[in-house]
Amino acid sequence: VQLQASGGGLVQVGGSLRLTCAASGRTFSSYGMGWFRTAPGKEREFVAGVSWGDGKAYYADSVKGRFTISRDNSKVTVFLQMNSLKVDDTAVYYCAADPDRLYSVSYDYTSYEYWGQGTQVTVSS
Repeated sequence: VQLQASGGGLVQVGGSLRLTCAASGRTFSSYGMGWFRTAPGKEREFVAGVSWGDGKAYYADSVKGRFTISRDNSKVTVFLQMNSLKVDDTAVYYCAADPDRLYSVSYDYTSYEYWGQGTQVTVSS
């Protein structure tokens, strides 16, 4: 599976961005999908995930109510809608696929086998 993340950019506080993760290669239909981010000087952290088996969404507390993860199975694409962005959301965002999880998602980045290249999100004050 190859993952291609896009949609990052520079936005002001309170603005919005929509990240897209497009998959190619092997079938994408049974992988748990997650978005992670890495900010300068910080460890990679879980942002949001979607369970492929039942479509349930999971969020880090820091983004609940502001970010929405969704998927499009037919187009093998996962989206992350980010609203009310804060300076603390500035990071490189990565999408990832976990082939061993169908009805939940892992918050641990080491569980994910496939990674996109990352897309930079910068929120200015």
